[in-house]
Amino acid sequence: MSESMPTPGTMGVTISGGVGTLRVYSENATTIELCILDNADPSQTDLILNLVKGDNHIWQVSHPDLKPGAKYALRADGPDAPRNSFNPSLHLIDPYAKGVVRESAREYHCVVIDGSFDWQGVEKPNIPLDELIIYEAHARGLTRGNSDIPDDIRGTYAALGHPATIAHLKKIGVNAVELLPIHMFISEPRLMNMGLINYWGYNTINFFSPHPRYASAKSLEQGPEAVIEELKNSIRELHRNGIEVILDVVYNHTAEGGGGGLTYSYRGLDSSSYYRMDDNGYFHDTTGCGNSLNFGNPHVVHMVLESLRYWTTELQIDGYRFDLAATLARNEINHFDANHPLLRAIVEDETFKDTKMIVEPWDVGLGGWQTGNFPDRFSEWNDRYRDSIRRFWLSDIAAARNSGSHWNGVADLATRLAGSRDIVDGPSGPLGGINFITAHDGFCLKDLVSYDVKHNQANGESNRDGTNGNHSFNHGHEGGGESPEVRAVRRKAARNLMATLLFSAGIPMVTAGDERGKSQNGNNNAYCQDNVMSWVNWDLSRQQEDFETTFSYLTNLRHTYPSLRPKAFGDFNHATDDHDMVKWYNADGEIMSEENWHDQECRTIQRLTKHTTDKVTEALVLVIHGSETAKSVTLPEHDDVVGYELIWNSAHELPPNEFEKFAPLDAVTLSGTSIQLFRAIF
Repeated sequence: MSESMPTPGTMGVTISGGVGTLRVYSENATTIELCILDNADPSQTDLILNLVKGDNHIWQVSHPDLKPGAKYALRADGPDAPRNSFNPSLHLIDPYAKGVVRESAREYHCVVIDGSFDWQGVEKPNIPLDELIIYEAHARGLTRGNSDIPDDIRGTYAALGHPATIAHLKKIGVNAVELLPIHMFISEPRLMNMGLINYWGYNTINFFSPHPRYASAKSLEQGPEAVIEELKNSIRELHRNGIEVILDVVYNHTAEGGGGGLTYSYRGLDSSSYYRMDDNGYFHDTTGCGNSLNFGNPHVVHMVLESLRYWTTELQIDGYRFDLAATLARNEINHFDANHPLLRAIVEDETFKDTKMIVEPWDVGLGGWQTGNFPDRFSEWNDRYRDSIRRFWLSDIAAARNSGSHWNGVADLATRLAGSRDIVDGPSGPLGGINFITAHDGFCLKDLVSYDVKHNQANGESNRDGTNGNHSFNHGHEGGGESPEVRAVRRKAARNLMATLLFSAGIPMVTAGDERGKSQNGNNNAYCQDNVMSWVNWDLSRQQEDFETTFSYLTNLRHTYPSLRPKAFGDFNHATDDHDMVKWYNADGEIMSEENWHDQECRTIQRLTKHTTDKVTEALVLVIHGSETAKSVTLPEHDDVVGYELIWNSAHELPPNEFEKFAPLDAVTLSGTSIQLFRAIF
């Protein structure tokens, strides 16, 4: 692919010697025009230039007026055929444009960007994977309600790097912010007709320019260059404070939709080259969004790689989460290929050697579920982890209340705690998996423990949207208006879920607002809700403050004890420099038997982890009790352990001020559905 593809950094507009050159790819166009527009009145065209087609279907033109600050658009014409959508009257967005301005509902223009910026010597944090705690957040929703941030920048790129935002992130112990899509996107006409917008942003129209709506009014007025600078300022300040920035990127489809969709860019330049289509012009849709980009075409692969290189180098982005990544690895015949040129290029390109690469390892097409099948370089979202932990703490408890018996024992829970080796079993060990219990898509944590079913009426789709498979539990009362007793057991359930996540092998991801009990009123698909329902709340109740304090304590435990964040799968026999020792005990302090592992009513387990280096030896015992009846548990004997300190108990609203001490073989009582964590004394 490298022999036939353009040199990196040569597509779109490049400037040399005071002359700008535009290059664009189209295999089937017959003419392409560059329209240089009047800056004061972009409805007027100052200059029209014809691009010349060269090798490998690359068209180009050069002119001195193509300089930083210049507004421009493309026009393309070609044969009238089922697979083509040429319309020479439409202004098109350059796929490689670094700046894009919306002039009207249908009219977008490109702006040539200079891109110079002073990073002040601040470098990327390069946080090791085992130390990573990812905080999935919305660029607007994270700060929109924070009164500690000036009114004029709340909900903007500028607010992401504000001291109040950074102080919160450091307080709760997260060190990587994963932003929902900030590539320029547009809302679907259907949503706009209902008075709603695409809030999440999974409807990209350009892969190189930041979404302008998240910029401050001042930057918007000054133009795309200022928007980019505002974003860079915040990335620099986050980096200065040891916090990485990961982008959720949507390369699998675009906002142009399927048949009958609108034309903004790729469709007008060469629909059949940029998208997967059959001979009759029907779109192959593996994304559920109307179209799929054609990753069987090396030029599309090149465009995505160039986008990644740009954001990695010019904006200093630390990592990416690839939405519906199975589509990105579909080959010429639309089959998933773990050795796909895009995946191989990401693995081999030195630009990305320190860049976090995270995939959502599925799409909605045939053979779309590919969890565990991506190259080792990629960490994968672990949906089985999410479902297993939810079942153990929520739907299994609901089943026991309703029928008197649980659906599952502790075997699957232990597999997830240990790093999901049944799914992620490569050289990266448990760090090949991203563990999560909630994400932007689905119930938030508070709603997960408060609702049995979704309540998505506000989305205007008669509650048909969003998943029904939530594995949630309302604990006896649907939604609000619950008794103090129900509220208390819900908070404990939330603590159990969050602690399980942070005490599991693998990379944890938490959803912004979950650390303080944000609710979306039972909406598990708030993709179109740009309001207080989706925004992180900053006016906290006492219980929310307590939960945030607990969350901060739990992240500190994970940072403090390496045995809670192993780099490799554990060894049952002994601890080495490369592998922690992991032993599993039943409630009686005995090694788990085969009968214990297969007993669905065995709902109590103890995990002893031992971490050893030439400088330190530590051991922790995690005791998990997953039924609503209190349980007496015998702490295990192990080697030279002489005692234990109880360093956390999920039955308590706040972390302990003092550590209660116990001896091996002491009996401790766990309240119903609770967790206790002990530190070994040698």
